[in-house]
Amino acid sequence: MANTEIDLQQALWRKSSYSNGSGGECVEVAVGTVEATVPVRDTKTAPYGPVLTFPTAQWAHFISTLREGNVNA
Repeated sequence: MANTEIDLQQALWRKSSYSNGSGGECVEVAVGTVEATVPVRDTKTAPYGPVLTFPTAQWAHFISTLREGNVNA
């Protein structure tokens, strides 16, 4: 079985611009760490919490949908 772990020790994480610094729901994204993958984590559990990974195309579609306001709450 192939190893599916991603080494994120050297990742540069970028906090969401919507983060207000008061412990709310904030996410961090590491871009350019692994080809065709976007790692995402919860700021409150960083750096030891879980990391979700998304294919780059799916992440781009998600961000595009948010920017267009096409999300049903």
